[in-house]
Amino acid sequence: MKIKAYPLKNNRFSNWYTEVINRWHYEDFIKDPDWKNGWISFDCCFYLNDLKNLYLGLTSFNSDIFYGFDTVKKVFFSCGYERVKDKYDAKFHRSLVFSEKDKCLYGAVAQLHDIDSYYDAPGGAIVRFDILHNKIEKICIPAPHAYIQSICIDDNKGIIYGITLNPEEMFSYEISSGRVEKLGVFGSAYSIAQGENIEIDNQGCVWCGWNILRPWQSSPGPDEHRLCKFNPDKKKMIYFKDGLENPEGDGFVKVEGIFNLGCGLFASGGNGSIFRINTETGHGEYICTPIKDRKSRLASLKMAPDGCAYGVVGKEGYCQLLRFDPFKGSFHLLGEIEYGGEKCWQVHDIAITQDFVIYACENDNPYRASYLWEISL
Repeated sequence: MKIKAYPLKNNRFSNWYTEVINRWHYEDFIKDPDWKNGWISFDCCFYLNDLKNLYLGLTSFNSDIFYGFDTVKKVFFSCGYERVKDKYDAKFHRSLVFSEKDKCLYGAVAQLHDIDSYYDAPGGAIVRFDILHNKIEKICIPAPHAYIQSICIDDNKGIIYGITLNPEEMFSYEISSGRVEKLGVFGSAYSIAQGENIEIDNQGCVWCGWNILRPWQSSPGPDEHRLCKFNPDKKKMIYFKDGLENPEGDGFVKVEGIFNLGCGLFASGGNGSIFRINTETGHGEYICTPIKDRKSRLASLKMAPDGCAYGVVGKEGYCQLLRFDPFKGSFHLLGEIEYGGEKCWQVHDIAITQDFVIYACENDNPYRASYLWEISL
């Protein structure tokens, strides 16, 4: 396994635990030039094989949130987001999709500000990037003042599905007409219901987490976090009373990622555990926990040319490459992700090229700007 790290920025920070955490507000980051301009996370990515380019959604307090990486020349390039940015545009969270029909990339804008800026902020836009003509434009704000955490695309129907935060709601956007439809709420206000992404299953239904409230008691209970899906044929949100099995006790664990691996729908949750979802009942059958003895996560899992799925597990500077066989339900940890004395903090999304190179988006590193990691097998 050959590993290399590519910094878009290489700024270092020493005051996260002594000054920032649990003290700073959004405005403090905006006022601090080092954090505003020097700290970034790589939050999502999409690889286009024809161009050998990896497109990257970033988190940045200066709203410069869309870049590319030439995988041949090994250099970053700007996608021109400064031409359309608003000061409240903070990131493309898990929001980069590609349409084969118009050969455009679509992103969606997420937030870092709190609700005290709700009416000042215009809302998260769907952004279209015409790669051929290097044209970027905001084409729609589906929910005024609300921002978008994740999108996915049904390219056959020409529909982008998305979920917002504050409030947690699912919507659809028809590319040809620009028509927006609200599909249903899924957050019950006690805690965040959604995971990192939304996903379309093999029947065209769109999946995410939802949660219950039980307002007659002081907390919702151990079965708070469940699964739901929007069925476009029935034009209905279906709220399942089931969720991801808790391998350590009663109730369900909160979903982190949802993955259509072709052979079925899978999810992650808890301490980076993997589950197989029954798409008829919403039940998440527990399969495995690749790392049990320390903190872990699994935010992204993608199929590779060898018929297995790959992701990165672990967190807080100790991450390992995971190979998962969705047919057998087995896994292998292939090694720690580090390069030149630098360790990967945690990973939010990955992409896999046709020649079997894995690109991992490091995010939320409190000590330095996050890196793009390249892993060759």
